[in-house]
Amino acid sequence: MKIDLTGKVALVTASTGGIGFAIARGLAESGAEVIVNGRSIDSVNRGIQQLQQAIPGVQLRAAIADLSTPDGVEALLKVASNVDILVNNAGIYGPEDFYATTDETWDNYWQTNVMSGVRLSRALLPGMVQKGWGRVVFISSESACNIPADMIHYGVTKTAQLSLARGLAKFVAGSGVTVNSVLPGPTMSDGFAEMMKDEIEKTGKSLETLAKEFVMAHRPSSVIQRAATVDEVANMVVYVCSQQASATSGAALRVDGGVVDDII
Repeated sequence: MKIDLTGKVALVTASTGGIGFAIARGLAESGAEVIVNGRSIDSVNRGIQQLQQAIPGVQLRAAIADLSTPDGVEALLKVASNVDILVNNAGIYGPEDFYATTDETWDNYWQTNVMSGVRLSRALLPGMVQKGWGRVVFISSESACNIPADMIHYGVTKTAQLSLARGLAKFVAGSGVTVNSVLPGPTMSDGFAEMMKDEIEKTGKSLETLAKEFVMAHRPSSVIQRAATVDEVANMVVYVCSQQASATSGAALRVDGGVVDDII
């Protein structure tokens, strides 16, 4: 299967590192022009430089914006007012005791993880529908189905993304635009590497080994019995964004290594 996205413009939010960067690279390798988004000039410039080094002749745009606010989304839309592919990857996570989570914490997670996608979809879907082609993907999580007791605030937002994506898919039914969710499980992202940095120094173990130990300790239902790579997650997203995935819409596609013990 050859995925060719030549002539398509893709916006990947939070695409300067981790899963977002891998998605941006995969879409660019397939020929799309990619809008790289991050919250700082330095991070966006660094991401663009890495993509330029990896993919000769790649077409890129920079979009510096914090998507946790309406003003940040508006700033982004000035650069990305007309796109063919929207990947809603921006999100925050972190463990916190439910009793300790404040209204401010809940609102911050809701604004960043859910409302950023609401606002961008509301602004960009009409153009896709008018053209008769488009792809919207929400990067959710296996935590949407398997709510972690130490991150209830996070899990709730990931479940909301599934509802949002399914509803939008039905809203644009028959238009040639598809809307889907992709649900990664434990993944060796930049964030995970940062979380494990002290443990790597302390034990001398590799990131891959520590990731496998984490999965077996905290996600023992995993079928692959290891963490995924960011490229394995990106591969699913690139496919969903392709011409070949035209019959897939309203779906929640898991790249969780079988963590969620469900046959549907």
